Amino acid sequence: MSSSALPRTGRPVKTTGLHTGEIKPGVAKLDPIIVADNITRTFGGIHAVNVEHLEIPRGAITALIGPNGAGKTTLFNLLTGFDKPNTGTWTFNGKSISGMAAFKVARLGQIRTFQLTKALGLLTVLDNMKLGAKDQIGEGLFRSLFPFFWRKQDIELEARASELLVKFKLDAKSSDYAASLSGGQRKLLEMARALMSNPTLVMLDEPMAGVNPALTQSLLEHILDLKNEGMTVLFVEHDMAMVSHIADWVVVMAEGQVVAEGPPDVVMKNPAVIDAYLGAHQDVDLGIVTGRVNDKGEQL
Repeated sequence: MSSSALPRTGRPVKTTGLHTGEIKPGVAKLDPIIVADNITRTFGGIHAVNVEHLEIPRGAITALIGPNGAGKTTLFNLLTGFDKPNTGTWTFNGKSISGMAAFKVARLGQIRTFQLTKALGLLTVLDNMKLGAKDQIGEGLFRSLFPFFWRKQDIELEARASELLVKFKLDAKSSDYAASLSGGQRKLLEMARALMSNPTLVMLDEPMAGVNPALTQSLLEHILDLKNEGMTVLFVEHDMAMVSHIADWVVVMAEGQVVAEGPPDVVMKNPAVIDAYLGAHQDVDLGIVTGRVNDKGEQL
């Protein structure tokens, strides 16, 4: 990623005081929003996920990184109820959500997006946005027959959706079918739709995948905005320049396990991380070989 694709407002202020004790895999967080223990998921003889203990800090941007096949998306699917583990328990906001259905997890305020966007192509952009809101009165069969039950709420939801579309620069596409959007615009739509439910935790699965450079800048700024608005962010990403620039904390997976975690500048120099990405321990700063940037957003 070039420095021009990074937020023009400069490097964001990092969150401090996220952990307690020695920085190592499974280190305790001062205020974790997710706490997971002994999560395993196998496919045949393949151990896709084998995480002993993991805590995600509240109010921060955490990046989940690792080589292809490390188990990142599988872990995402487990934590959000889109897949079932072989073993394991985890909590969100202190409430056990182990094995809970995805729609129930979402109702609690834990929302995710997908690497391959899930926009409904034959609905307009505005209608896609309105679908993201929870507790809609008109979803019940009986009340849906009588507009006076849900009309007021629908007007409020449309106003909220329109406000977010302006923020994400999709307002000109409001009445267009979602199928007409570019890949990057669909990423923006999915992120904007996630905010319709006023989430506490936003989980983004490779938000930059397939996005052209013209929209990368916008996506980065919106991810930073999520934190500034009081939300916690957990995202999967391969681009180390972006991770180093916006993440407060980094969790590294390899072969289904968490092999390292910590602040970006610490993790990028960790031999276990270099080994996971380069295949052998080498005397090299991973941030350099992957295009890390300095405080001015310039390539190192």
